[in-house]
Amino acid sequence: MENKKLTYSLYYEWWKNIDKFIFSIIILLFLTGLFFSLVSTSLIASDKLNTNDYAFFFKHLSFVFLGIIIIFFFSSIDEKKLFKLSLSIFILSIIFLFLVPFIGIEVNSAKRWIDFKFLPRFQPIELVKPFLIILISLILSSEKYRNIYLKYFFSFLLTLLIAILLAVQPDIGQTLLVFFSWSVLIFISGINIIFLVTSCSLVFIVLYYSVRFVPRFEYIKNRILSFFNSETGTHNAQSEKAIDSITSGGFFGKGIGEGTLKNRVPEAHTDYIISVISEEFGVIAIILILLLFLIFIYSVFKKVYFENDERTKLILVGCISLILVQAIIHIGVNIRLFPTTGMTLPFISYGGSSIISISILSGIILNLTKRKID
Repeated sequence: MENKKLTYSLYYEWWKNIDKFIFSIIILLFLTGLFFSLVSTSLIASDKLNTNDYAFFFKHLSFVFLGIIIIFFFSSIDEKKLFKLSLSIFILSIIFLFLVPFIGIEVNSAKRWIDFKFLPRFQPIELVKPFLIILISLILSSEKYRNIYLKYFFSFLLTLLIAILLAVQPDIGQTLLVFFSWSVLIFISGINIIFLVTSCSLVFIVLYYSVRFVPRFEYIKNRILSFFNSETGTHNAQSEKAIDSITSGGFFGKGIGEGTLKNRVPEAHTDYIISVISEEFGVIAIILILLLFLIFIYSVFKKVYFENDERTKLILVGCISLILVQAIIHIGVNIRLFPTTGMTLPFISYGGSSIISISILSGIILNLTKRKID
């Protein structure tokens, strides 16, 4: 009886203090992803398993349930415990990221996933990103070191370590996303703009020469060249099919199950989910999804505006910027604004690692935007 009262009290305190509007938007985005997973993956499962099956949808559903548990956990714990736990999980995730080149699964000439027998296949970088935001923010807001350039240096070394481990896989898309997150955080912390431009220019030069002259990055060079030459490259052909699907869907779409992109492009339910949705439900559905994202982002930035703690501001801006940029890259690839990167759409795309990552970010956001108890 006492345990039931304690559990009820915990749920009550959590519900009373969290920002219910932000939580509702998060749940609505997850439900949107579930709906489109149901209508876009049933045919894929039928083709692969040779039966009328909803295996992909039920797997997605199970990860969303796990995601909600993760959101509750990270949004309910004390801030100090959150930061201590973040360091432990970050170290563990770095170890997993380090192991990827040795025991990872190779897909399309890249090793990005680990598959333990006792765990589902997962992508370690998705676990790294949320806690990298926290650790960089803790470094930049630390009062232990007064020299701001020393803080920038430490945060850059941490980011560089992740970038090197990603480059070994190789995964340039996530590498750029990690460096962008770092640059946003140091910009928000009040860095000299000349220092920021110089740092970003050096990173760009290193990436440029790596892609141009290092054989391991040949596939990235091919993707970029095929992006500018519409007559070459399989990934370019996928982007062409994606944008054709968006065009053919028109404003209101062809209807549920009438789209063909999900059967013509591999991993359409992850990397090209926006095109799948647009083909069957039209541009109006994409506009509504973008509106949800904009409301979510605005709600968090509104909280940031009234926040006085520098550390909290940095973490919130870092988390929401990561979600925003990932969504922009995903949509940009689908409309052929960017070369193919294999970036999922937060909350919407099918994929366990992506759902767990966005759930951790959502939990952190809810934790730092909830009502403070004096």
